[in-house]
Amino acid sequence: MLVQSEYSRKKISAEKAALLVESGDWVDYGMISQTPVLFDRALAARKEELRDVKIRGGLLMRPLATVEADPDREAFHYHSWHLSGIERKYADRGLCSYIPMNYSSQPKYYREFLRVDVACVSAAPMDRHGYFSFSLTNSAVYAVLEKAKTVIVEVDEQLPRVCGGERDCIHISDVDYIIEGEHELFPELPTAAPTDADQAMAESICSKIRDGAVLQLGIGGTPNAVGKLIAQSDVRDLGMHTEMLCDAYLDLHRCGKLTNRRKNLNRGKGVWSLCLGSRALYDWAAENPGLASYPVDYINLPPVIAQQDNMVSINSCIQTDLYGQTCAETAGGRQISGTGGQLDFQYGAFLSKGGQAFLCMTSTCRDKKTGQTVSRIVPSLGSGSVVTDPRSHAFHLVTEQGMVNLAGCSLWERAEKMISVAHPDFRGELISAAEKMGIWRQSNKLK
Repeated sequence: MLVQSEYSRKKISAEKAALLVESGDWVDYGMISQTPVLFDRALAARKEELRDVKIRGGLLMRPLATVEADPDREAFHYHSWHLSGIERKYADRGLCSYIPMNYSSQPKYYREFLRVDVACVSAAPMDRHGYFSFSLTNSAVYAVLEKAKTVIVEVDEQLPRVCGGERDCIHISDVDYIIEGEHELFPELPTAAPTDADQAMAESICSKIRDGAVLQLGIGGTPNAVGKLIAQSDVRDLGMHTEMLCDAYLDLHRCGKLTNRRKNLNRGKGVWSLCLGSRALYDWAAENPGLASYPVDYINLPPVIAQQDNMVSINSCIQTDLYGQTCAETAGGRQISGTGGQLDFQYGAFLSKGGQAFLCMTSTCRDKKTGQTVSRIVPSLGSGSVVTDPRSHAFHLVTEQGMVNLAGCSLWERAEKMISVAHPDFRGELISAAEKMGIWRQSNKLK
């Protein structure tokens, strides 16, 4: 049992592992389920000894001890690839710096541009062959550990082993140190019940989905509502090629609709890069040979996505303007989430034979500052609104008012189509704005 003796030799306490970090270092926590709880707590205890330690992570499901212990950011400076609700609150307090990216590029960023002095990531317990499964998050962790000068694995006994397709685990020979200790169950991501607007958008999208389609469902109420509605429909033989494995896929599986047998790539397997949802979803992912975890530079790469015929990408957004520019990550300069893989799948689905890409949002929302109802379709994106999807990648836009396809449309055609799915209360002022912008024809007629 050579791997067991190597394991014993490399095992250290979280406190000793934290001593490996020096002032000025770049420390990496991976993302989501990889975030090391024991190491982070031990590192936070060194607050008075350290200065300017930069930490990278993303989509936190638990608060970070290092951030909580240092509100002045003298010892620790946290950076996130994609903001969760926890990180959004940190950012509001000036305790989190966002790192822009297209998700498919993240591994290359690490390999070619970023410095990693210490990487500590949580993983499932080692198997008898000496491998630690990356469990519920593959993402870019393999590239992180390749780049790191010091590699630490925090063994989380609560994380399940999952079946992988590529770069889904690390061997003990590539690990410098191992931390053990007790952990709580990995948190669930609650799924909100679909609203009437979600249901209306889901019905529009479902009417376009054909037998054998390969689905990518993003984070949010509408993508989940679409999955649940498809589960109740007559569509058959669906496939999964997705960044995020969510509960909607479990619904499709339980209804016998998720077969993966008509896919061009990874036939017979649903492939994913991160898993967030219910405990039942985590149990389904555990050691399931019908599912396979891959890094994002495979899952999210547009030329790979394009090889799946009838690829369907469904994502949510926050705001769009009459030019077709879409914001899915900021609101009035406030970072809400991140680009993630939205643009990757928008373009990948477009390149697919028979592929379709849908961006969904309610036509209105309530402005938290004024309490007024405002249109999500605006003449032009305002200051602080980041363009997640450029107008050159504008395809299907869906609101509860209907669906339009902007592909290949001129500016006046876009304006006409987009105003047709705006809320009726705002269409008049949007037409007036389009006229002033020179993108409205007098012959335009809204249906």
